[in-house]
Amino acid sequence: MATISPYVTSKGKLYRVRHRTPDGRQTDKRGFRTKREAEAFAATLEVSKLTGQYVEVSRSRARLDELGREWLDHKVDVKPSTRTALESAWRVHVQPRWGTTPVSKIEHSAVKAWVAELSNAGKSATTVKRAFGVLSAILDDAVRARRILHNPCQEVKTPKKVTREHTYLSHAQLHSLAQEAGRHKTMVLVMGYTGLRWGEVIGLRVRDADFGRNRLTVSQNAVEVGSTIHIGTPKTHERRSVPFPAFLVDSLKHQTRDKLPDALLFPGSDGTHMRRTRTDGESGGWFAGAVRRAGVPRVTPHDLRHTAASLAISAGANVKAVQLMLGHKSAAMTLDTYSGLFEDDLDAVAQALDHAALRMANETGLSLR
Repeated sequence: MATISPYVTSKGKLYRVRHRTPDGRQTDKRGFRTKREAEAFAATLEVSKLTGQYVEVSRSRARLDELGREWLDHKVDVKPSTRTALESAWRVHVQPRWGTTPVSKIEHSAVKAWVAELSNAGKSATTVKRAFGVLSAILDDAVRARRILHNPCQEVKTPKKVTREHTYLSHAQLHSLAQEAGRHKTMVLVMGYTGLRWGEVIGLRVRDADFGRNRLTVSQNAVEVGSTIHIGTPKTHERRSVPFPAFLVDSLKHQTRDKLPDALLFPGSDGTHMRRTRTDGESGGWFAGAVRRAGVPRVTPHDLRHTAASLAISAGANVKAVQLMLGHKSAAMTLDTYSGLFEDDLDAVAQALDHAALRMANETGLSLR
């Protein structure tokens, strides 16, 4: 139980409340002007400990910059590119606004106003969501550490992302683009027919090509962060086997010729991992040049992933097969991303139901009208 005792200061007689924290440490709070105020605080204190809502005042004074640095230091379960994005959001948007603020002083209304300020300043929905996510995650840790009772970020709405309409190339357009890509022809076709991400395709090794089954094994992802290539697992952390069409066999075998199993299948000019190619501006990189010369719709290497999905679906692949090929976490994610490409399947469902009903009517003599 808490104990109350008076003490004398230059301002007169005040009261302190001595008590133990839930983990057994002794502490106190001073400055109560009357014994009644001290007793009220002590009573509230005991109730908060019994109900699991105890927050130690000294811990609630921690500033966000202290907790933010700790949160980033402990963020070891993300890929290098994600970590870089989180650190940037913290440094550019979160720390300047909230760094010197004690966590107990961060209010829901202030967070809501901050999100609005970022949006009104022209920041993209992705930027706003990432900055808000960093702040919310740090405050979640503060709740778990019993520095605050509730996360003030709860129920704050962030702007919705506007999904860019996908650009799909036809078979003819894809081959035209590949032809204009010169020595990168095979790599362009691989991306356009398998849906591999850029980091996955430049991370392929000779040993990953299985010509007996016409499969490519995706087990690594080479991500360029700044000037450094980081080698890690694929985006979903899962190894997968992706089929490639038979007409690519000879081209892929040419890529493996005279190479050791651990050699890169599509190396850069210096023999190491290929660097990102520019896709903007008049000069651009080799990919932008190929797009311009081929006269196809403006696309990026990542758009070839969408092309692969489109070509697979138009060839009759079901959503589960497309999910496995692209390495999505679930078929629901594939449907969310490419729902429009499956509209023809709805027509097929209606036709199948019609045929089944007609067959039943012929067999039983029942009327369908």
